[in-house]
Amino acid sequence: MTTTSRFRRFLAPVVSAAVTAAFVIGAVWIQYQRQSWPFAPGGPAAVASANDDMAAMDPAAASDRVPVDVPLSMAEDLGIRVEEVHLEALTQSVRASATVVPDESRISHVHARVAGWIEQLDVNTTGEFVQVGQPLARIFSQELLSSQTEYLTARRATTASGITSAVVASGRTRLAVLGMSPAEIDEIEQSGTPRRLVTVVAPRRGIVLDRGITAGTAIDPSTTLLTIADLSRVWVLAEVPEADITAVRVGSNAQLDFPASGRAPFNARVDFLYPTLTERTRTLRVRLSVANPGGTLRPGLYGTAAFESTGAPTITIPRDAVVDTGRQQHVFVVTGDRFEPRPVTLGVQLADRVEVRAGLKEGERIAAAGVFLLDSESRLRSTGGATGHNHGPAGGSDKSAPGKKPPPPVDPHAGHRE
Repeated sequence: MTTTSRFRRFLAPVVSAAVTAAFVIGAVWIQYQRQSWPFAPGGPAAVASANDDMAAMDPAAASDRVPVDVPLSMAEDLGIRVEEVHLEALTQSVRASATVVPDESRISHVHARVAGWIEQLDVNTTGEFVQVGQPLARIFSQELLSSQTEYLTARRATTASGITSAVVASGRTRLAVLGMSPAEIDEIEQSGTPRRLVTVVAPRRGIVLDRGITAGTAIDPSTTLLTIADLSRVWVLAEVPEADITAVRVGSNAQLDFPASGRAPFNARVDFLYPTLTERTRTLRVRLSVANPGGTLRPGLYGTAAFESTGAPTITIPRDAVVDTGRQQHVFVVTGDRFEPRPVTLGVQLADRVEVRAGLKEGERIAAAGVFLLDSESRLRSTGGATGHNHGPAGGSDKSAPGKKPPPPVDPHAGHRE
């Protein structure tokens, strides 16, 4: 093999590597000149970094929006409606399920004060109506019978001697403590004979909600004989959803409707908010006290409660005026013939309007409709791609500037021709 052949075999790989490197360098240079290389100065990465820096310095820049110039005379033709910002009292409506329950302050549990047996039951059914002082049951108690006998014996001894004894007074007090009424004590004093059965009477008028005993039941002071509730006034418990708790407070008015009661819808006021939420339903229990003279509001009855809350005057705008980017919310404020994006802080949201807590002042004008068109144009212009403003990411153009020729293409064989 000649020397020339050996040199050519050695040089071939070197030339191939050089051609490849030249081609890559040429492609990189063309991309660099077009300012499309991601890491070139002024390229997309640099623009993104600059935008992040601007967002850190100015929160308004985080929306990546720029003002849009639209003459007001053309705005209506484009479907953009302008509205003036003003104050109004925000009325929030809340509907909740409601249930009738007995008024806990009007419930009495009946107990005997002595141990014994129920020999006679005067009230035999749950739901029966009773009056104050009405006999409920008659009890035989060995303890009470012995106390009556001791009292009568002491009284006869005192009467025979003609001296008033403290023993008699204490004996009468003991009988009262054990459950005998003054009339019953006077009766045994007159007859001189102890009563075998002692009567338990109703402490209030109302409905018997629960009967825990029957005739012949052995009882002691811890046994609940009957539970009586006065239903002339009942409670209505409304379950307000967690998201609407702020709309209800003590004194709030509510319209209650219980169709099954046959009663027309009526108004009531909230008198208590329970301190805890019901975890299973995520609701707050609200209590209303309601008069029930006809007894039509029966415990356990279901209905609805509608609350309306009117707050202090505040700025509200149409919901369609707000653009939510996920990171923030903004509106377009009218300044002359320009619509400028401005971040806002929202509050209570209603069906068609929303409260603005920060970002707007009374008297300013905003775009209330056609906001999507404005937002699309604002985003497009912020990236330099709007119609008539075909700027590149760094403020230049995708095409070469007038009068400036692009660099010549790189010849991959330059410097390697034989």
